[in-house]
Amino acid sequence: MSRIISTKSIAAILFCMLFYVASLKAQTQSEFKVIAFFTAKNDQAHISYVKEAHIWFSEMADKHHFAYDTTSHWENMNTKFLTQYQVVLFLDTRPEAAEQREAFRQYMEKGGAWMGFHFAAFALTPSAYPQNWDWYHNKFLGSGQYKSNTWRPTSAVLRVEDRKHPTTQNLPETFDSSPNEWYRWEKDLTQNPDMHILLSIDPTSFPLGTGPKPHEIWHSGYYPVVWTNAKYRMLYVNMGHNDIDYESGTNETLSYTFNNPVQNQLIMDALLWLGKGGKAALSH
Repeated sequence: MSRIISTKSIAAILFCMLFYVASLKAQTQSEFKVIAFFTAKNDQAHISYVKEAHIWFSEMADKHHFAYDTTSHWENMNTKFLTQYQVVLFLDTRPEAAEQREAFRQYMEKGGAWMGFHFAAFALTPSAYPQNWDWYHNKFLGSGQYKSNTWRPTSAVLRVEDRKHPTTQNLPETFDSSPNEWYRWEKDLTQNPDMHILLSIDPTSFPLGTGPKPHEIWHSGYYPVVWTNAKYRMLYVNMGHNDIDYESGTNETLSYTFNNPVQNQLIMDALLWLGKGGKAALSH
């Protein structure tokens, strides 16, 4: 005896099928999830850069099928919140509260991935951002405190130190960066076996910076600008400081970080490496 399927049953089956297909499509479109923490206060150069970063990463998320969320609420740096994401970005600062720092350390040690930009590595005692987080600055980043910087923000010739790494394999041997304020660090990364330097400032860049103070112009030295720590799924990028018209008081943006196709290739390849290869952080 044949069974007659009612119109309501057919509609229910079709709804379930459509929901299933939509779920699969959503999963395909969002291969991994990124959360960008930011502060974007006080320094107009960092504010300009963060606004630019949000636009660029959102466009890249649509193009490369990942989800990009942002938050300026650092209290979200907790275990429950972080387990939703495969990659954490620090766009301009770092967590300050002890519980936030511990949540981030556990996230990384349990398989999470991270990319930090420019000021995210800054620490100087005494300052508003003292070096009071040993694990992060000395062990995770390996750079220690900030020592000095170039001024004004200027383009540098960057040299790829490792052409075989997933983040650099699509880059030329050298390329011109976007204008940036370049940092020098307390610790020598070449002496740390955990640190893998991917890009450095090529000597053809010197003199680097325009001053006006003489110490703001570099004439020699070795300066890593992109590196990773072999013990973690992470990447630090020194870029992330736009040039600003401070002098006339307009605070107009004079240069942009994400208008450089080669540099953008580096950042996007790095994010895809972290997101697709990184493990999701565990909830326990």
